[in-house]
Amino acid sequence: MKTHRLSGIVCACLMVLSIQAKEVSLQSPNGQLRIVVNTDNGLSWAVSHGQTEVLRPSAIALSTTLKTQKAKVGRITEVDNTVSSPFYRRAQTRDHYRQLIVKMGALSVEFRAYDEGAAYRFTADSKQTFCIDDEMAEFNFAGDYKALLPYERYRHDDQPFLYSFESYYTEHSLSQVKDDPAATQPAIVCLPEGKKALIMESGVENYPGLWLTRGDKANALKAVFPKAVLDEKIVGRNLIPTRRDDAIAINLMGHVDMPWRIVAVSAADKQLLDCNLAWLLSPECRISDTSWIKPGKVAWDWWNNCNLKHVDFRSGMNTPTYKYYIDFAAKYGLEYIIIDEGWSHTESLTENLNPDINVPELVSYGRERGVGLILWSTGRNCLKDMEKSFEYYEKLGVKGFKVDFFDRDDQQCVNDTWKIAECAARHHLLLDFHGYRSLGMNRAYPNVLNQEGVMGMENMKWEGRTKDGPVNDVPRYDVLIPYLRMQAGPMDYTPGAMLNATKSNYIGNNANPMSQGTRAHQVAMYVVFEAPLQMLSDSPSKYYDNAETTAYIAQVPTVFDETVALGGELGEYVALARRAGDTWYIAAMNNWTARDITLDLTPLGISGKTASIFADGINADRDATDYKLTRKSLDASVTIHLAPGGGCTAVVK
Repeated sequence: MKTHRLSGIVCACLMVLSIQAKEVSLQSPNGQLRIVVNTDNGLSWAVSHGQTEVLRPSAIALSTTLKTQKAKVGRITEVDNTVSSPFYRRAQTRDHYRQLIVKMGALSVEFRAYDEGAAYRFTADSKQTFCIDDEMAEFNFAGDYKALLPYERYRHDDQPFLYSFESYYTEHSLSQVKDDPAATQPAIVCLPEGKKALIMESGVENYPGLWLTRGDKANALKAVFPKAVLDEKIVGRNLIPTRRDDAIAINLMGHVDMPWRIVAVSAADKQLLDCNLAWLLSPECRISDTSWIKPGKVAWDWWNNCNLKHVDFRSGMNTPTYKYYIDFAAKYGLEYIIIDEGWSHTESLTENLNPDINVPELVSYGRERGVGLILWSTGRNCLKDMEKSFEYYEKLGVKGFKVDFFDRDDQQCVNDTWKIAECAARHHLLLDFHGYRSLGMNRAYPNVLNQEGVMGMENMKWEGRTKDGPVNDVPRYDVLIPYLRMQAGPMDYTPGAMLNATKSNYIGNNANPMSQGTRAHQVAMYVVFEAPLQMLSDSPSKYYDNAETTAYIAQVPTVFDETVALGGELGEYVALARRAGDTWYIAAMNNWTARDITLDLTPLGISGKTASIFADGINADRDATDYKLTRKSLDASVTIHLAPGGGCTAVVK
């Protein structure tokens, strides 16, 4: 079975441009978005949306060993495709854009204007090896607008760009953007008239990831990149660079597609909840048969410290504990369990394994109960004897690996992740990448079901507080990431806390962790947060104690046929609906401000249908575990009360 299908291709030549053209305009299919490409004195682009200036002329350039020529502007063409995938937020996605290619000898720049936003990328063709010394990508804005940027929070080995890609968002004006540390992306710039510009990239392969710092002009951002790595050493769980090249990408040859630079534009915040540009601009699927790839939910051990009660064995990293997890997963129809760090040796995936954990026995035990086993590994251990290790675990019946501690996105590390994805696909192994961010791989290799790059719920184990409340505002972050991080690709946030806390009574607790916000807020994450491999992070014992909540969570699928953004305001709340088969899953999540929201359900066609609704209880502002589960008939619109840090989910069959 092929994962993706292109259909209804239309390539209409709209205009023939003189090769002497200095400036050319490229409009989106609906005419709202406009790119102006200027080839006079270098190459630049500008972007507008309606009457709103999104980007002022911003330079585009590569410093490269390739020989280039004077720019020649090609024809504007229109392309209209339908792309199908069983592993995305919708079964079919329209890929409709107008494009323009500017050729400069061995280099070309492809511009695309979508209704959702603008994008460009460099491509190169060379029979000789070449390198990219540096890339210039500016994002010049008309005013000192507010921006939301995820800055690098710490550094491994005191080197920039060595970081896990887990950050809360710093919100300040463009004039306050830092030179150092840099910020990762996606990032948002708030434009006039309530519009937003979402800056991100996709299709990063054999090339470093893009970071953002203060631009050279006022009210500007610019791209910076980690240099190519020549040598590295083992430090703890990580591979740390010891020597770098002066270039950002080396040893390139043949046809090379460089990453897409994307500026998505929304007139209303809710439009950002369903932006398809990063996925559409990712490389097409490279797996001919994807029938073995099974998304699903996972019982996870690490967050809850393997804490079990009312059992007749000592719980921990041992075979009886994981049999208990398998039994729990089987009872609730969860497809997998994960055995996290501690089952294998720090230096090997096949030698000197933990004698208390019998992996072959657990694989067999799970197979009998319809539950697959996923194992944790560092990235460096995966790369060591990878073919041998993956072949062994495929034959054993292991379903995949959670691969952790990359904490880099230089060219070498990016290439390593693609190698792991390809090798895992050949051996029918699923992957969940941690210590890494989504760079446009999950369409090419849909066995990469999930990637982290998010301040997920693991941080609730040690999050601090002051006399006024938690140090970080997690419910606000929860209603920021659907507009930002999630648009780059699926994210392993690891929801499902059963010990829920209000702002006043939350404390970080490693042994018995809790979440910020209500129980209904946690349940809503299973609809709102995209993760084809979705965790249940808490202990099976707590899930048994909260069986009604657990059964409600267990029914929510992890991939969908349709997604509809129902409403939302950046950092305030989010509301969307997803359909799988003939069932709609509707969810809303809130920051710490209680509110009532009214949602128009007309686009879903479910008026008069009966919904099973999991909502904040009347006392959820005092006891965050309080919820109410009801059944009621839906009207064309519905008003929902969201408690502080609250949520609501409805299932409509």
